Amino acid sequence: MTKKITVIGAGPGGYVAAIRAAQLGAEVTIIEQEAVGGTCLNWGCIPSKVMKTTAEMLEKFRRAQEFGIDLHGTIRPNMKALVARKQTVIKNQTDGVLKLFKHHKIRYLVGKGIIEGTHRAAVALPDGTMLEVPWESLILALGSQQLEVPSFPFDGRRIISTNQALSIDEIPESMLILGGGVIGCEFAFIFTSLGSKVTVVEALSRMLPLPWVDEDCSKVLEREMKKRKIAFMVGRTVEKVEEAEGRCRVTVVPSPTAKGVKDRDLKPSGVDVDTILICIGRRPITAGIGLEKIGVTMDEGGWIVANEQMETNVSDVYAIGDVLGPSKVMLAHVASTEGLVAAENGMGKGRVMNYDIVPRTAFTIPEVANVGLTEVQARGQGYDVRSDSVLFRNLGKAHVIGQIAGQGKVVSDRENGRILGVHLVGAHASDLIAEATLAMKLGCTVKQLAEAMHAHPTLAEIMLEVSLKALDRPLHG
Repeated sequence: MTKKITVIGAGPGGYVAAIRAAQLGAEVTIIEQEAVGGTCLNWGCIPSKVMKTTAEMLEKFRRAQEFGIDLHGTIRPNMKALVARKQTVIKNQTDGVLKLFKHHKIRYLVGKGIIEGTHRAAVALPDGTMLEVPWESLILALGSQQLEVPSFPFDGRRIISTNQALSIDEIPESMLILGGGVIGCEFAFIFTSLGSKVTVVEALSRMLPLPWVDEDCSKVLEREMKKRKIAFMVGRTVEKVEEAEGRCRVTVVPSPTAKGVKDRDLKPSGVDVDTILICIGRRPITAGIGLEKIGVTMDEGGWIVANEQMETNVSDVYAIGDVLGPSKVMLAHVASTEGLVAAENGMGKGRVMNYDIVPRTAFTIPEVANVGLTEVQARGQGYDVRSDSVLFRNLGKAHVIGQIAGQGKVVSDRENGRILGVHLVGAHASDLIAEATLAMKLGCTVKQLAEAMHAHPTLAEIMLEVSLKALDRPLHG
């Protein structure tokens, strides 16, 4: 008899889980309340990269003379056309997912999925009726949503969410971004290129203050922010926002987590801006699902607890993606991989999720990408660490395309040369990190990486150059 698997949530974790389960012969039902593709496709990864692509094109137009092109007239963004293109890209992608459901004979139900009891679910359909959905295995891909700060409620006009920023119809003259993490920094570069004067406020000590981001990557990024006149304040937070004469007066004060604050920085400072973009915090979408009816365990933050087989504490119930919270890794490609693991285990395959080698990216300008351990993390784990860096400006291709900012770093084990981590900041770093990820997956040494021939002229030569340097045989670095 065919096994019945139900997936609640059709984001990058849920829809991949559904497809894999169907490939393995399951009878699959997937339930989605909002839009297929989830946050990533509709309000995150894809639409923000559409905006970034336009922002980068504007930068290229402004540098046209460097490349032997004369341009005449005013170059400016057309936000209505940009938003329309974003919607077209999203529709093409969502249509593609729906076609995949049809191809794999997956039943797709639009409505709110609710757990009614053991092996029993239901869907609240748009017309108000309830449809019963029995299951033998259940995969929870419920996702997360932006946390609204009570002190600064979204009004869609002066104080906006990241979702609202992706549909903005007019570029504000000035913007303050609260949060200098991945999303905040991405939007800082995007809106600066589109024409805003941007200020970023971050409570911790650096931009991209994340454990997986090498500190040298943050330094390079901060230098590029200064070049683009993006103002940033670290060790600071927003105390209050007051509206005056159609603008926002933002009071910035030292963060409670700030260390070594100079006396001159202890006093509050004021920043006047047109728009405030909040880029801090996510919360799980678990309310009203019925998790308590079957006793699914959640932590203090309301995130679902799952092991490395993606199993919850309840038999035949799996959880994947953002709903697992920061104790795992809240990235779309991680959710997809967790979806594969959950689907295969739901069909009795016994697969384990590996969080040790996860590529992580920040689509800033230039991009930041990392995999494996930072220098600090590697030393903390007891390795005899060697760290080597090469600047992108040493690559011919970087000069050809006019993007010489950045560097590549490899962290290796001095004893045997095994690669422990790779950290890139530079043009197309998000693409280049794939080679490093595969190298680490295979347990490669810097010698093995250096012996792999790299095409010339390419940006991928950064991996060749940095591995040669780690062997004390640098050619161009």
